[in-house]
Amino acid sequence: MKKTRTGIPAIALALSILAAVPASAQEADAKSDIEALKKTAPRIFIDCGDCDIDYIRTEITFVNYVRDRKEAQVHVLITTLRTGSGGREYTLSFTGQNEFAGLDDTQQYYSNKTDTEDEVRAGMVSALKMGLLGYVARTPIAGRIAISYEAEDRTRTKTDKWRSWVFSLSGNAHLHGEESWSTRALDAAFSASRVTPAVKISLSLEGNDARDHFTYEGERIESRSRGVDLEGLFVKSLGEHWSVGAFVSARSSSYENLEAGLQVSPAVEFDLFPYSQSTRRQLRFLYKIGVKAARYEEETIYDRIRETRLGESLSSTFEVKEKWGSINTTIEASHYFHDLRKYRLELLTIIQLKLFKGFSFYAVGSGSRIHDQLSLPKAGASLDEVLLRRRQMATNYSYFLSAGIGYTFGSIFTNVVNPRFGSEEASGVQIEVEE
Repeated sequence: MKKTRTGIPAIALALSILAAVPASAQEADAKSDIEALKKTAPRIFIDCGDCDIDYIRTEITFVNYVRDRKEAQVHVLITTLRTGSGGREYTLSFTGQNEFAGLDDTQQYYSNKTDTEDEVRAGMVSALKMGLLGYVARTPIAGRIAISYEAEDRTRTKTDKWRSWVFSLSGNAHLHGEESWSTRALDAAFSASRVTPAVKISLSLEGNDARDHFTYEGERIESRSRGVDLEGLFVKSLGEHWSVGAFVSARSSSYENLEAGLQVSPAVEFDLFPYSQSTRRQLRFLYKIGVKAARYEEETIYDRIRETRLGESLSSTFEVKEKWGSINTTIEASHYFHDLRKYRLELLTIIQLKLFKGFSFYAVGSGSRIHDQLSLPKAGASLDEVLLRRRQMATNYSYFLSAGIGYTFGSIFTNVVNPRFGSEEASGVQIEVEE
């Protein structure tokens, strides 16, 4: 009887103790276990100028985000190129560091021109998850990861009735003003392109008309500029390093005193690096030779109302994107054959560097030596055309420079997302140059 009475109270006591533990305490313990497990997850650094970092942190919670690349176990560099359909090719380069040194991977995601911003960021997050799984699998948190597979629907056959052609139409109107001034502008554009591994064709037509009105001391001043541009590019691939093609353009511009102009320029290009590496590195040399015919609105300073000239140009572009930053430099020289003194030299450089822990530097600079302004009107320009930049002016040079630094310090972790009162990234530089 004693054994029976001794055992029953012991069991009852154990049950009563378990029942006495609040559910909230059990949940707290579970949450504590998850937090402890997450501390063992890989530390990653997202190196991307225009990514929605808050969205990434919200959707991918099985890693730790750090704000300095040297603190990371995985450095993710995201670079982009425009595709033939008008979308983007996103290349995600995963570089293992510290404990994961030597463990590298690359994932790609392709967006369409018609994709919404939400569809693009969701697709890129899917590619990011795929690349991170190889690192997460080597940590204790892998036991909490579930993987599913969605079978491909083979009943549908995909055919491209457009044969890789993509068309685009756009137009916009702008109106802005106050009591003493107003400005309005109209723009319209059409483009057609076909891009395959072997051929690249691009056609575009743009038109614009802008008018400004000012009232000063009872006097009304009006100014107008207009232009039409038709451009075409035809390129044939000759392997991983060579390409041949031609540039064609027809244009009219009141700013340049150009009533009508036509230019045709065959070209050849060589890339020291394979074109397949273009998202990370390029060293391209482009040579063009062509003829330019022009009819001017007003007689030029060279007593011409029309002329046809032969010219050539050579440009070199060096671009590299690495985890320490990026450098993009283009230099171009051109001249006319009828007078070698009619030449132009242009330089554009974009630098973005992560020099040491928390410190970043960027610089954008361009400069031109100009001696080829054949279309300058003999009559010159009025004061309002000069002040409003409605007429091209004679100059021997032009330049632009912008530079800045940034330094961040404090906690290395950036896991938390708090959207209250808006969301704003603490730092970052985004520089994009379209060709």
